[in-house]
Amino acid sequence: MRQAPPSLSLLLLVSAVSAAYAQPVPPAAAASAPEANEPAQLERTIVTGSRTAKAIDKIPGAITVVGKAEVAHTLALTEDASAVLARSVPGYSESSQAMSNTGETLRGRIALRLFDGVPQGSPLREGGRNATFTDMGVVGRIEVINGPSASEGVGAAGGIINYISKVPTKQGNEFELITRFTTQGHDDSSGFKVGVNFMRKDENYDLLVSASHIDRGMTYDAQPRRIGLNTSGSVADSKANNLFMKAGFDFGTDKNQRIQVSASKFKIEGNNGYRLVDGDRETGSTNTSERGAVPGSRAEFNDFEQFTASYRHNDLFGGTFTADAYMAKQAMRYPAENGDDRQDPLIAPLGTLWDQSEIYTKKKGLRTSWTRPDIFAINGLEFRGGVDLVRDEAQQRLALTNRLWVPPMLYKSTAPYAQLSYDLGPVTLSGGLRHESGDLSVDSYTTTYYRKRVDVQGGTLSYSASLPNVGAVLRLPSDWSVFVSMGKGFSLPNVGIPLRNINYPGQSVAGILDLQAIIVKNKEVGVNWRGRDASFGASVYDSKSDLGVSLAIDPITNDFIMNRAPVQIRGLEVSGDTKLTRDWKVSALYSRILGKTTFVSGGPLDKRMGVNDINPDKIGASVTWKFAPGGDATLGATRLLSRDLNVGKSGEEHTKGYTLFDLSANYDLGRYGKLTGGIENLTNKFYILSWSQLAGYRNYWSGRGRVYSITHTLTF
Repeated sequence: MRQAPPSLSLLLLVSAVSAAYAQPVPPAAAASAPEANEPAQLERTIVTGSRTAKAIDKIPGAITVVGKAEVAHTLALTEDASAVLARSVPGYSESSQAMSNTGETLRGRIALRLFDGVPQGSPLREGGRNATFTDMGVVGRIEVINGPSASEGVGAAGGIINYISKVPTKQGNEFELITRFTTQGHDDSSGFKVGVNFMRKDENYDLLVSASHIDRGMTYDAQPRRIGLNTSGSVADSKANNLFMKAGFDFGTDKNQRIQVSASKFKIEGNNGYRLVDGDRETGSTNTSERGAVPGSRAEFNDFEQFTASYRHNDLFGGTFTADAYMAKQAMRYPAENGDDRQDPLIAPLGTLWDQSEIYTKKKGLRTSWTRPDIFAINGLEFRGGVDLVRDEAQQRLALTNRLWVPPMLYKSTAPYAQLSYDLGPVTLSGGLRHESGDLSVDSYTTTYYRKRVDVQGGTLSYSASLPNVGAVLRLPSDWSVFVSMGKGFSLPNVGIPLRNINYPGQSVAGILDLQAIIVKNKEVGVNWRGRDASFGASVYDSKSDLGVSLAIDPITNDFIMNRAPVQIRGLEVSGDTKLTRDWKVSALYSRILGKTTFVSGGPLDKRMGVNDINPDKIGASVTWKFAPGGDATLGATRLLSRDLNVGKSGEEHTKGYTLFDLSANYDLGRYGKLTGGIENLTNKFYILSWSQLAGYRNYWSGRGRVYSITHTLTF
């Protein structure tokens, strides 16, 4: 059984090259505050989890920042919104390379994804579509809180991933025209992008308007064969349109108040020009695609709308007050299927009925905070408090036959919180409490034919949890620091799955154990160092949930089923970078995650959690060469190790690792713009996606072969 970590020499190498693409950030590195104006301040502060700019070296936790350079490097290779996380964040799993992010986890659990602080999707019916919600060209940076957190509300069992939109930084007007061409050398593999950004920054206001269109062709593996369309939705053979607007106005004494509004409209839709053809695991032939659609089917899509209005006062009763109101909607349609759970003899003979699932979610919310330094006239003591209100709705239907699959669900939540931090010289102590109080209301409904058409009594479930956190940061000489933290995260399970799977009469919503909340307790210790030309970060963590969630495969439908049992996840993350010379920089990262649950109810934690939840060990590295004043090239590599779990027991699992290389280069042509070239999967490696190496519903997919991209950016 290959369960040991890589050799000690490999770990020493990772440590020696000392923070990766986006590391657990050392004391002087950081993320951006959308309202901040000074670039130096942006590099040393983070807003996720605190609502106002917070110095990174005063936060007791592993914070990962994917900065402008890392986002740009990934965009040189692919428009895949989660690929940048897979390459840059140690604890993030491999990208699904699809419209769906099913199987993508952070530290072995589902993460809460935010766009400018607004939750994407709904935990009531997690449809696995929350990573494809905007054009990555409007994203300036990504802030990641690694590990369970309650700071931004429900859903952050694995952590928080906050995509932050760009901010105008230059006075006056600035136009940006982006054109991109992508191909794998086949007649139907070509794709293109056209995007326009307009930015204006004036003394009192700033404006960002962005529009883009992306047309993607089919994808091929290294054999080369067309890759099968994903059963949860593919980005291959699709088009995407994005419109984003953000405007802010500063006013008041010394411009200490700000109003900001933003609107986002994004839709990615399949062209419905191909259909999935199943592979054969016995022969090793993976899923492929052939021209033509399922008769009567409609194109799959992911449709997001988001509106926000924010107010900020930098001197309200001696502190900073922020209020963010938002409204968001998401509609998801999935590809046509004719599985057993879609059949109904009252509609068509068994085995002949094709249907398509659609999920609809919408939410409204208000997030407030008030932060005051030197509270109670105590130097170094900072208070932060507020209340968050959420109204979240979701339901799921079988669209072609207009059947209810998951009944309308409504979750209302009120969550007051208070946080203190105290600076005592080189030490920062922090602690706080958030109280989550919510009600989940579910309508009465009748299940489908496959679930025996049973009537289920609706009702209301109440959730109440007090979620404390404590932590400390010690800043040591020579730019070293250490931190320790303990806290709890709160999430709801994927409520729609147990509701649609009820198959015997007499059930009521109030009596379903699987609807109980997921409360995760997390402990973590880490160390960071930042020198003039190198940096290093490492952390170890232990997170437990008495009633956690793990995924398994239904042996009849081959679809996911949700198991509720105790879960413990432990992990190690190491990352670093070093500037070898003025023109050469090397980065590296390593992540190891070990998850355990039970084989039987009430049993010991002796079952290793598999690839549907826990990513295999990951190693990443990159080398950047600045070959000219206006030119640079980056060679990157990501390796997932092989793994054998639960050998000789139920849940036995074997996954084979692989290594992928990519190459990108930029050259500034001055007045003629910037030219960027990228080659994804440089060596044209053939591989099977890790989570696809296990038998599931039509899920035998290979990964993308070599992809060529060229991008031209003209700024004026």
